[in-house]
Amino acid sequence: MTSVTSPTPPVLTSFANPRVKAATALRDRRERDRTGLTLIDGAREVRRALDAGVEIAEAYVCDPLLAGPDARAALDLLRARGVAVQPTSEGVFAKLAFGERAEGILAIARIPSLDLAAVPLPPDPLIVVIEGVEKPGNVGAVMRSADGAGADAVIAASPRTDLFNPNAIRASAGTMFAVPTGAAPTTEVIAWLRDHGVRVVAARVGAGRAYTEADLTGPLALVLGAEADGLTDAWATDGIEAVNLPMLGVADSLNVSISAAILLYEARRQRSLPSPDRKE
Repeated sequence: MTSVTSPTPPVLTSFANPRVKAATALRDRRERDRTGLTLIDGAREVRRALDAGVEIAEAYVCDPLLAGPDARAALDLLRARGVAVQPTSEGVFAKLAFGERAEGILAIARIPSLDLAAVPLPPDPLIVVIEGVEKPGNVGAVMRSADGAGADAVIAASPRTDLFNPNAIRASAGTMFAVPTGAAPTTEVIAWLRDHGVRVVAARVGAGRAYTEADLTGPLALVLGAEADGLTDAWATDGIEAVNLPMLGVADSLNVSISAAILLYEARRQRSLPSPDRKE
């Protein structure tokens, strides 16, 4: 018996097509919040979302733009998972895509849960908390650093942009799908950390202790604020240690993603030391 394969849909060429309009509307946060969907642009990003089990609603491809083995592998994986793949013209794909690195493949995905209660934590978690960070590129870069340093979760406290903003996904190179994430108001994040017995170290300009002098082992949350405003006073309470990253030039602070990378890798370094040599 011969199996019947689904015919390839005709190439989508109209900018006025309702599906194109619905997809491009997901650039707007209000539409992402309303639908629970977001855009994933790029071959690595799509593959990493699929590897993480993210639900893909549909995908758009532009065959002339499919470049390299990553893009072809992502397309093969989408089809193997039974995702509807819609071919488009270069013009329509340019309208759907939003990055300069056009790879001819884009997916519409269900946004993963950001409920703190759903974030899994190991016995000695290393957590990154970012409060009030507004730029999606910074959010994505923090995610990439968290993935690289083996952080167990990234939590957005009182976020000013959604974690799964398409530009944040792109800036993370899709690594955000590999790191458990959550979001909640700052007061709820602090309560959640305390309920889980997680010690908090907050990066603050002018703090009296350098980050290299702090104990960054054990259950730990590294907390960073936006460059413009820093952390709110909610993090200036008993039981929360403040540290600084020494600034030796004219600037008074680093980009939040750079600060996150420095703190994470110092924490990773300390955690790799033999126990007697750990700093107290």
